[in-house]
Amino acid sequence: MFDFGFWEIAIVGIITLIVVGPEKMPSLARKAGLYFGKLNRFFNKVKSDINEELRMDEIKEQMSMDEEKIIISEVTEDIQSSVDSLREENILSDKKTK
Repeated sequence: MFDFGFWEIAIVGIITLIVVGPEKMPSLARKAGLYFGKLNRFFNKVKSDINEELRMDEIKEQMSMDEEKIIISEVTEDIQSSVDSLREENILSDKKTK
């Protein structure tokens, strides 16, 4: 997540040891670890929520496309039946005129 090398962490640790003192250092490190874990879980939760929303948007888009295909299919069937009906009428009228 952050790009800290060994020397950066070592310098921060030494400065913290000087400022806080060796008695409070273990409890401070424990608290920092807990907060870091909470922060990490929070970021993972946000990432999973975003991925879930993106997946839901893709599903909604797919469903919309499926609905459009169904509507187009129904319209095509209606047009085809109308064309067939007109052809039959045309054939019948041609036979009557002959």
